[in-house]
Amino acid sequence: MSDQMSNAQPQFLTVGEGEAARDIAMLVRPAQAGNGAPALVWLSGYRSDMSGTKAVELDGLAAELGLACIRLDYSGHGLSGGSFGDGTISRWLEEALAVIRHVAPGRVILVGSSMGGWIALRLAQELARQGGGTLEGPKLAGPKLAGMVLIAPAPDFTSELIEPNLKAKERKSLAERGYFEERSQYSPEPNIYTRALIEDGRRNRVLDGIIETGCPVHILQGMKDPEVPHAHAMKLVEHLPADDVVLTFVRDGDHRLSRPGDIALLLSAVKDIIRSSTNRQMPA
Repeated sequence: MSDQMSNAQPQFLTVGEGEAARDIAMLVRPAQAGNGAPALVWLSGYRSDMSGTKAVELDGLAAELGLACIRLDYSGHGLSGGSFGDGTISRWLEEALAVIRHVAPGRVILVGSSMGGWIALRLAQELARQGGGTLEGPKLAGPKLAGMVLIAPAPDFTSELIEPNLKAKERKSLAERGYFEERSQYSPEPNIYTRALIEDGRRNRVLDGIIETGCPVHILQGMKDPEVPHAHAMKLVEHLPADDVVLTFVRDGDHRLSRPGDIALLLSAVKDIIRSSTNRQMPA
């Protein structure tokens, strides 16, 4: 693993205005001069950050290949400002979109883990919608999507995986306190799910129709994932009928997919999409 990022200092971008303003931390690796391959964009999962194993390994691949790599911490995560309790899919999506527009790569490969897979799918929709202009505003410059790699993707997890399984005491806590807590396998601190997150999740659903990313999608999914059942990945594929989709099951894989063999699969999937994007760019 390259240690070229070990001395890198995070940059900060202010997103939002007034009381909603928060400083979003990002680590941006520039591409080597003359390298026209897509930039890699890392999108973390719920309560994860840009210093996790998969994020660091992805950056190491970028260093090896001379690619640009963009990592960020959502508000309330890692080095970023803002309160975790204020977080929603819309808020974290706004931050990811702002960072990508700020760095302004020409083409990107989105690499999203768990909730980051949901953010990636929503980014694809927003880049397509805003790139074409809207009734509210003019066309906005944005990168073209060259591909996606989604690791144990959890689109619509609030409405698909949390809401149907809420216990009576959790529903009561949501109603009375505005949130409920759940023990985390990965941290001594409990996971906190707010009513705002769940209500906003309904507004960001992607599994309610066809998702058109317009790019190749490679999904990696563990079959022993206790957080996101592998049937959820199969359901996602059904909503991507127009795209070139590869679904790889890891028979003994858990939710994190951070073991050396899992990381090798991830980096191989990213390299495959880099190759295919290069081929598509070449004149016929």
